[in-house]
Amino acid sequence: MAERKIFAGPKVRRIRNGLGVTQAAMAEALDISPSYLNLIERNQRPLTVQLLLKLAAVYKVDLEELRSESSGSLNQLKEVFADPLLSGELPGDQELVEVAEAAPNAASGVIKLYQAYREQAARLSGLTRLTATEGQVPLMGARLPADEVADILERRSTYFPRIEEAAEPLATRFAETRSVADALKEWLRAERGISVRILPVHVMPDLRRRFDRHSMRLFISERLSAADQMHEMAMEVASLALRDEIAAELEGLPLSSPEARRVARFELARYGALALVMPYGAFLAAAQSTRYDLDILASRFAVSYQQAATRLIMLQRPGSSAIPLFLMEIDAAGHRLRRAGAQAFPQVRFGGGCPKLNVHAAFLQPGQILAERVEMPDGAIYLTISRTLEGPSAPFGERVRRTALLLGCDAAAGAAMVYGAPAAAQPAVAAGPACRLCERRGCLCRAEPPVTRPLGLDEMVGGLSSFEFQ
Repeated sequence: MAERKIFAGPKVRRIRNGLGVTQAAMAEALDISPSYLNLIERNQRPLTVQLLLKLAAVYKVDLEELRSESSGSLNQLKEVFADPLLSGELPGDQELVEVAEAAPNAASGVIKLYQAYREQAARLSGLTRLTATEGQVPLMGARLPADEVADILERRSTYFPRIEEAAEPLATRFAETRSVADALKEWLRAERGISVRILPVHVMPDLRRRFDRHSMRLFISERLSAADQMHEMAMEVASLALRDEIAAELEGLPLSSPEARRVARFELARYGALALVMPYGAFLAAAQSTRYDLDILASRFAVSYQQAATRLIMLQRPGSSAIPLFLMEIDAAGHRLRRAGAQAFPQVRFGGGCPKLNVHAAFLQPGQILAERVEMPDGAIYLTISRTLEGPSAPFGERVRRTALLLGCDAAAGAAMVYGAPAAAQPAVAAGPACRLCERRGCLCRAEPPVTRPLGLDEMVGGLSSFEFQ
């Protein structure tokens, strides 16, 4: 049977442009004439076996990349043009094949634009329900893929055994080197041919990282701290070295759309990155020996406070687990950005919406760790540890990104932490899950009336709270 000819002109052109090489220079390196290379790039000549081998040898090109038919982009383009708004625009799929093959970047742009359109439509659909009953917000509404993933991850343990088991041998090997960051960089170079470059702000002003698969370079912004730069490299290593394990864990999550799967895959890569930088056994032993002192753990493993705190809630291997902790991250406006827990986030009992929590006070003392006990209406007592987090470094005149992270656990378990004794020396703060669900009377911090009690409308009596109730 005759060998199938490979026409991959646009891909050769993209590789050449990505490397910044002229046609004449590439033709000389491949030992062909510039005119012949021009014909190849215009899909008027196929790639021979000899040329394929030379491309692989000279420019480290993945041959499978040249043989692929952009089926992923093609299928997504078919989905886009199946929309009733566009279904009558094309007589067949041939034009989509040509776009996917000849202009994959344009195809990717069309797909992203369509996804943004669908998400915006979902937002508008949800907003139409907000005023269905004046002054009331419905409990259920349209959920975006990111919301769906966040809800699923909040309701389950943060321990993913397949990723941990695959990451630990590699993480232990990295930890034996003088610098984990250098070990990650060397792994990318030796195992995948990927070089890492730190780019100045003026070159990459709006991105944390960017991977150029044609030149096989990972670009990371200099605005990130050393710990965050290492985390970005670890994410790339996790995406490659733990790909099968991430895919297996992904299959166990009840996700409803490809976009939700993409978001979840990104979150699991974040998980894998932390597992690579902080080996399970070594980190658990260090946490127990230091009584969970986050500053010491961050310094010992050359990670940020946020990364050390997040890693702590993952340590739930059967027979070898840490204190069951949970965390919540908010911004200065009180928006809850992230919630997770070793045994799921305790939404029902703890809530996290009380303005008395020290996570709000942390913004008044940036960089300071605040520890206290809070008592909920049902008598449950939690130890809470809060501290601000600094985002990427901001140039002069730009407002910095600052959030606050709350780490919590049952007060009894918190006695094993270095923060437990100082917090126990002070009376517990009377808190609640959220103002709408809290029936504590005379609360000076109350922001909303409870839904479980009628308001007190006695004109002759005024209470301390802004919303007195019967």
